[in-house]
Amino acid sequence: MESFNGLQREILRLIKEKNALVLAHYYVPMEVQDVAGAVCDSFAMAQKAAKAREDLIVICGVRFMGESAKILSPEKTVLLPSLDAGCPMADMVTPEDVLRLRAEHPRAQVMCYVNSSAAVKAVSDVCCTSSSALRIAKELDCEEIIFVPDRHLGSFVARHVPEKKFWLHPGFCPTHHKITEADVLAAKRAHPEAEFAVHPECAADVVKHGDLVGSTAEILNFARKTDAPEILIGTESEIVERLRRELPDKKIYGVGSSFVCPNMKKVTLQALYECLRDEKYKVELPEDQLRAARKSLDKMVNS
Repeated sequence: MESFNGLQREILRLIKEKNALVLAHYYVPMEVQDVAGAVCDSFAMAQKAAKAREDLIVICGVRFMGESAKILSPEKTVLLPSLDAGCPMADMVTPEDVLRLRAEHPRAQVMCYVNSSAAVKAVSDVCCTSSSALRIAKELDCEEIIFVPDRHLGSFVARHVPEKKFWLHPGFCPTHHKITEADVLAAKRAHPEAEFAVHPECAADVVKHGDLVGSTAEILNFARKTDAPEILIGTESEIVERLRRELPDKKIYGVGSSFVCPNMKKVTLQALYECLRDEKYKVELPEDQLRAARKSLDKMVNS
């Protein structure tokens, strides 16, 4: 306990007192990750929420992650430390968009990225994460796929599943979208011996330079296992900080200076403390939406 500050110790006390499970995404501040019961990407977070034994689940992440936890554990109380920590990509697609695309492409099934609202999941056939998208696309019993909302992940999947026709919604992650090919080439010139691990939410001209293209968890595992002494990281800046702490013998560099998700940074220690203390910002969803959305999420978690 000596390594924790006073606020962290008080949070740990509240977690024990309330028998809470705190799940933190890799993009929230490290000091929040340090007091979490588990630090996860979106897929692992959904799995752990579905299997949670605790009655109280606190999701240190953005809104759609809290909704996913509630969908998978509807009998639990699910809290969000920051009510205004949203996901711009998730906000780019609506249920009406999905229904319109269904009408335009009646033979297609709808794959929705987990970075979407419960309402969108409720009108989709299957949900996926960046780590499961390729496999799920290949396994779907259809020749056409509507992919929402991320056009970059969708195009990445489409390139690797050429036997199927993809219809892509034009959404994107503003944080990953900021990084350009020029940023990558400049980083490679500065660190010519480095291997490059990149998230598929980046644009195609960025992703094509990757030695590893994968989810947050896959990027972390790649960095831990590679023999390369230098690694370029093509995703949110907190991953760079985490790897520098974990791998002091390797040189870890971020690509560009704008790889920061402002919404994830709203999940502060103070916000987590107040959330636990007051049990505020409960995630509530309509019963019919819970049931419908669970079908697509269950396929993701259990596939």
